[in-house]
Amino acid sequence: MATLPNPLPRLASLGLGLPPGKLIDTTDEGPWHEPLLWLGDDRATPAAWSALQQAPRAHGLLPVVLDIGGGHGGPEEWELAPAEVSYPGDHDAEEVLADFWEECCAEEAGDWPGLAEATAAGADPDATATGIAEGLLSAGGPLKEPRLALVPARRSADIPTAIGWMGAVNYGDDTARLSAVLRSWEDRFGIRVVALGFDHLRLSVAAPPTTLAEARALAAEHFAFCPDNLWQGGDTIPKELEAYAERELLDQPAWSFWWD
Repeated sequence: MATLPNPLPRLASLGLGLPPGKLIDTTDEGPWHEPLLWLGDDRATPAAWSALQQAPRAHGLLPVVLDIGGGHGGPEEWELAPAEVSYPGDHDAEEVLADFWEECCAEEAGDWPGLAEATAAGADPDATATGIAEGLLSAGGPLKEPRLALVPARRSADIPTAIGWMGAVNYGDDTARLSAVLRSWEDRFGIRVVALGFDHLRLSVAAPPTTLAEARALAAEHFAFCPDNLWQGGDTIPKELEAYAERELLDQPAWSFWWD
């Protein structure tokens, strides 16, 4: 994957005032040739995210919360595979989604309906990400053991690919294809990658759909991107899409995905 120079090897000299943490270079094939991410030692707090969201950007580092709970351990045990991913910019988001749709959805849901239209400009994407992250990290939040991480990436959508995340490997083994879709969602809906677990992904959304028609169109993209989000309901696909659009997408500032 084409990247900017990795600032992590000189992290100590950047003067970021980071809390205690460590550099991670562990992959499924042994140590990577350079660090993939910095990971905080202690449970992340809302204040920790806010403190780190802006300063590291000047050095090419983006924040993300890693959930190391749930029995899967930390990223050292996630079988990260940076050697197996391509570059997100080499993929077209609509082609990726259309391929996914054909593989898993077309038989029950018909032809690929195409991309949803971008919604009107909403809140500031980074401010929205801060609000969602602070909610995830607050007492009683949904993450089991959240840790703050910094990843060398050009844009938030590239974070999973930059570390070689394989959380959706049972669905597709090139994470760059997912990042291509996330890039498109960045452009159309102002998303940011806020949290990653072993097999789940959470996004903030600055410009979610505000009408049911917009939400229905976007639901098809979510179905293609992560069928497990909808297949758990047991109803027909059209009914699942309708319910999902209204429940999970309409005016919702956060999206969650989970792969079996």
